Amino acid sequence: METVKLAEVTRGSLVESIHRGAVAVVDTKGKLLASAGNPQYLTYFRSAAKPIQAIPVLESGAAQYFGLDLQELAILTGSHNGEVQHTDTVLAILRKIGLGEEYLQCGVHEPLHKPSRDALLSKGLKPTSLHNTCSGKHAGMLTLAKYRGVSLENYFRPEHPVQQEMLRTVAEMAGVTPEQIPVGIDGCGVPVFGLPLEKMAYAYARISASEDNGLTETRKEACHLIKKAMTTHPFMVGGTNRFDTELLAVAGGKLIAKFGAEAVYCVGIAEKGWGIAIKVEDGNLRALPPVVLAVLEQLEVLTSEEKEILSDYRQRRLTNHRGDIIGEIRAVVSLEH
Repeated sequence: METVKLAEVTRGSLVESIHRGAVAVVDTKGKLLASAGNPQYLTYFRSAAKPIQAIPVLESGAAQYFGLDLQELAILTGSHNGEVQHTDTVLAILRKIGLGEEYLQCGVHEPLHKPSRDALLSKGLKPTSLHNTCSGKHAGMLTLAKYRGVSLENYFRPEHPVQQEMLRTVAEMAGVTPEQIPVGIDGCGVPVFGLPLEKMAYAYARISASEDNGLTETRKEACHLIKKAMTTHPFMVGGTNRFDTELLAVAGGKLIAKFGAEAVYCVGIAEKGWGIAIKVEDGNLRALPPVVLAVLEQLEVLTSEEKEILSDYRQRRLTNHRGDIIGEIRAVVSLEH
């Protein structure tokens, strides 16, 4: 079966909706350790690829050359809320590489964080490309383009050397060839990569593993810095009231985690050298937190204290407009080992 039931949405005594999907858990050798549904389910990596896409910025020497700090490295991996701390950090990267925000080709949308959006409106200001949830990734791409001395205007196009370098890196980390990766265009205009869940999980196992990940020393160091950045500055990965940020903050450095649009989620468990990839088939993000936490619990990754802190995400209560509790979103995923 391609997909299985991952989560249920209840209202009163009835299950009103069902979210189906697939899960793959893989080690650094590429061995499938556990799954639900088809681990070969093919879908786009979306923004869960961002930590992998940050590797060339470090591996090339670009981040070191321009003096990017850990906070700035963290936002390269993030899908941020567009809060002031996020826009200031992206702007700081652009200043270090000698560019203005007009070079960002990610497009413009309002901040995802409602108070930040309201603050802009109250001042009579309009959002800019800095507020785009992917502006950190784009700043990283510009950093690499500037360091390589290639075109800054077209850095987002699939044929550009920066995008080709990122495609090769994703392919190498996932254990496939670039030709095996279907390429689409993401919401922010850059290429997005199609992979089986099992290969996404493999990439996360390798980027997160402390040892024995089969990478060169240069790449190991790049992966180490990406992990350190994400776990030291989890706010840069998402922001206020974001599950990515909460999970990274609570898990205490034992994992890295990143969501992607259309309900993709990837986790890397450092000490175990495991990677996890999850896809909710209908693309609904509301199912991800309960399912992710249920998978982590079944793999015995979280402590009792960590599970308690994250309990509101594990079984999400649903309320009506009066504030009455009328149902819940609950995970029903069951891993097969």
